[in-house]
Amino acid sequence: MTSPITLPPTPALQLPAAWHVPPAAPAVIWGLGVVLAILTLGAAAAALLPVVRPGKDYTNLRERVNSWWVMVALLAAALLLGWQATTALFTVISFIALREFLSLAPSRREDRLIFLGAYLAIPINYGFIAIDQYGIYLVFIPVYCFMIVPFLMACFGQTKAFLERAATFHWGLVACVYSLGFAAFLMRTPLTEHLPAGPAGMVFLLLFVTELNDVAQYVWGKLFGRHKITPKVSPNKTWEGFLGGWVTTAAVIWFLGPYLAPLHGAGRAWMAFGLPLAGFAGDVTMSAVKRDVGVKDTSALIPGHGGMLDRADSLTFTAPLYFHLLAFFSLDRF
Repeated sequence: MTSPITLPPTPALQLPAAWHVPPAAPAVIWGLGVVLAILTLGAAAAALLPVVRPGKDYTNLRERVNSWWVMVALLAAALLLGWQATTALFTVISFIALREFLSLAPSRREDRLIFLGAYLAIPINYGFIAIDQYGIYLVFIPVYCFMIVPFLMACFGQTKAFLERAATFHWGLVACVYSLGFAAFLMRTPLTEHLPAGPAGMVFLLLFVTELNDVAQYVWGKLFGRHKITPKVSPNKTWEGFLGGWVTTAAVIWFLGPYLAPLHGAGRAWMAFGLPLAGFAGDVTMSAVKRDVGVKDTSALIPGHGGMLDRADSLTFTAPLYFHLLAFFSLDRF
C-alpha cells in the first residue's frame, strides 16, 4: 500500500517589517478618548444652548462640532492604521490645501503647466516619505522645485510678473506640501527609538496641541480680550488671547507631552516655549495672505471652518518646528 503524498505547508504571506502596523500605545488611546470626550461636550453644548439661551443663531457652532467629528475620525483612523494611512491622508490634505492656495493667487492661462508641475510635486514629495528617503525629502521642494519652476517659466517665455509668480508657486509648495509633510514623516520613526507612545503618539501630540492652541487663543480672547495684537491683519486677535493660549498650550506640552513624545530637558522647554508661538505665526501669516487677496476663507470645504488651508494654517508652521526640535534633541533617525 502506497503512503499518501503530503504536500509541504504553504508559507504564510509575510509583509515587510516596515509595513507592519504596531498596536496603538495606551497613551494614544487615552488621548483620543479625551478628544472624543471634548467633542461630546461640544455636541451637547450645541444642542442645549438654543434651549437655554434662545434667540441666537448657533448654526456655526453645530457645523464646527460636526466637522470636528469627521476630521478627528479621519485622523484617528490614519494614526491607528500606521504610517501608510497617515502618509496617504496627508497627501490628500496637501493636494486640497495647495489647490486652495493656488486658487487665491493671481494667475494667467499660461500658468496651467506650472500648476500641473506643482501638483505633480505632491506625490513625489510624499513618495520620498513612503520609501523613507529623508535626505532627498529635505531638499526636493526647497532646492530642486525652487530651481525647476522658474526655469520652466523662463522656457515658456512667461516673463510678466515673473518674480512674483515664481515666488507664489514656491511659497505654496513649501507651506502646503513640504511643511505639512513633516507630520507624516514622523510616522517613519523606527520603533528602536525611545518613544513613549510610538510614532503615532508624536503625531497625535503635534496635532492636538496645534489645534488646542487655536481654540485656547479664541476662548481666552473672547473672555478677556481687550488689546488688539494684529489689528491690520486679524482684528479679532488680542494680546490676552495670544498669551492665554500660549500659556495653556505650553502647560499641556510640559506636563502631558512626555507621555506621548520623547520630550525631556531643554527639548521639552523649547517645545513648550516655541510651538504655541509657531502656531500663532502660521495663523496670522495665512490671515495676511487672505487679506491681501480679499477673502475670508480659502474655500467652503469644511462647514463652519472654511477651507482645508484655514484649518491647517497653524500646522504649516508647527509641523516643521516640532519635527526639527525632536530631531535635534531626541531622535537619532533624523
